[in-house]
Amino acid sequence: MSDQNFDVIIVGGGASGFFAAINLAKKKPDLKILILEKTKKFLNKVKISGGGRCNVTHAEFLPKELSKNYPRGEKELRGPFHRFMTGDMMAWLEERGVELKIEEDGRIFPTSDDSQTIIDCFLSEAHKYKVDYKTSQAVKSIEKINDSWSVKTTQENYSTEYLIIASGSSQQMWKLMRNLGHQIIEAVPSLFTFHIEDALLKGLQGLALPTEVKVYEGKRLVLSSDGDTLITHWGLSGPAILKLSAWGARELNQLNYQFQLRVNWLPQHSTESLSDLLTGQQKDFPKKQMSTFSIENLPKRFWLKVLQKSNIEETQKWADLSKKNQTDIISVLLNSKLKVTGKSTFKDEFVTAGGVELKEIDFKTFESKLHPQLYIIGEALNIDAITGGFNFQNAWTSAYHVAETIAEA
Repeated sequence: MSDQNFDVIIVGGGASGFFAAINLAKKKPDLKILILEKTKKFLNKVKISGGGRCNVTHAEFLPKELSKNYPRGEKELRGPFHRFMTGDMMAWLEERGVELKIEEDGRIFPTSDDSQTIIDCFLSEAHKYKVDYKTSQAVKSIEKINDSWSVKTTQENYSTEYLIIASGSSQQMWKLMRNLGHQIIEAVPSLFTFHIEDALLKGLQGLALPTEVKVYEGKRLVLSSDGDTLITHWGLSGPAILKLSAWGARELNQLNYQFQLRVNWLPQHSTESLSDLLTGQQKDFPKKQMSTFSIENLPKRFWLKVLQKSNIEETQKWADLSKKNQTDIISVLLNSKLKVTGKSTFKDEFVTAGGVELKEIDFKTFESKLHPQLYIIGEALNIDAITGGFNFQNAWTSAYHVAETIAEA
């Protein structure tokens, strides 16, 4: 079987692979570029991301602030973000007819609310610039022969001058990178929600409250976060929990996802200020039932659970609030101790922490420091973010840099 020759081969037909190919082909239309995808479909992750809407990036327009959303990769991405970041990606899409919208939480979607809009744009651009792409091409081996890369798949043999690895969290590709001398940081889940069974949460699914959350192993504080926490059928989710799961990906994996979570449901209060508030309620509404007057605009069904957890009858009047009652309510509201017994994937977005060791990459070009003309981008690197939109921005930024580098070579 004779080799098929290309100038550039990209392993991985996902977000970073296509973006690299399109940008490079536009700059250097004379290059023969090939994308190899191991599955039968391109851009699978784009299709399912954001619940099928595709959270293309996030409305953070300062490189330094943007980089703070990457538990792994913060320092390395700061420079690249100065050259291509969120605003640049928005402009790139809008120049190609993709209208975008920014939602309240900062996530950016196509106004169509359909990920197919992004896929159609990429495929159209790839066709326009004559990028070749093939499916069902799982890579079996990669070898440097003289000045060319030899790439063997389950279907064909190829050779290329430049090789770009854009294969996401593929164990097979990480194995081949290891064979080339690269260190691989083993992958662990990064974006997930917490399994918790506790009477306080039962029946409250759908409620979201501003919180401070802390992970404890015994008496040791492991990590903490803040933001909205969402009560679900299986436990807790929302921004505060997802931040914990991302920043603590390795620590929580080492704990086998079994630990104590402490939740402060009223982070604006101290023990003293909450005690004063409860005493005030007692003085102002002595004859009212405690169940009818929730404090600090807490949702009534949540307040009823707090009373239940504090062993207070719904019919108890504020006048009968004892010191012990007050202590129990404060404990539940400011320091709920919940037992986490496992994790769940966040929606359809399975993100991992792991990949090629960052010290082995030149972040001006995303070229391997071990092998000239080998580039590694996107989630094939040990980079991950706190939500899908930030993960996509890593894909766009790294792909753009590789395209620029090869085009100028």
